[in-house]
Amino acid sequence: MDPIRLVIFDVAGTIIEDHGEVLNAFSQALERNGITFTETELREWKGASKREVIHHFVKRQFGEDFRSREKIEATYVDFRSLLENHYRERGVSPIPGAHSTFLWLRERNIEIATTTGFYRELNDLILDQAGWREMFRASISSSDVAQGRPAPDMILRAMETTGIADPAQVINVGDTPLDLQAGTNAGVRGVIGVLTGVHGRERLQREPHTHILSSVADLPSLVEKEYS
Repeated sequence: MDPIRLVIFDVAGTIIEDHGEVLNAFSQALERNGITFTETELREWKGASKREVIHHFVKRQFGEDFRSREKIEATYVDFRSLLENHYRERGVSPIPGAHSTFLWLRERNIEIATTTGFYRELNDLILDQAGWREMFRASISSSDVAQGRPAPDMILRAMETTGIADPAQVINVGDTPLDLQAGTNAGVRGVIGVLTGVHGRERLQREPHTHILSSVADLPSLVEKEYS
């Protein structure tokens, strides 16, 4: 079988440490706008397009009319403000070993890319703060495609951008059930979960996958063993 030519990484919880910033921003924004939810529900939506998450909870509670659209927009504005302020004030912390993994892959002429449920401006802010803006051949946000996860759109866009057409030459790595679902829906060869996000091994193992790793730091040894 052909060697791997592209590895696609999720961002928060996969290559950037997740200390609950996203879920906290969702919780505060939803509460401010009188929208009901549970923390368990929010965790299951981790990795999805942020606007789609808010749309789901608003539509469930208020239906679909002009007032709901106004509430979606107001909640989304609050969410963006809360999260952007957090990252600007506190910065980001790369997952230990992530940078070394990127360099290892690039030294072997394996393209690397990111996909994220964040919108473009926030994704750029995070990558800038990590010093990784020029690291990846493609950085695809949910705002760049028609559908966020679990649809495969972001993975397919990353493949198109990097010129890798064969899914058998692609690995997708993420920390959420939606990451694993998106990788499966894209038909890529490697669908890899990592345990550095909010979901544990038991939850990730319930989704179709090829491997579960402790973190992206373990990826080079796996690629050498299973995909060379």
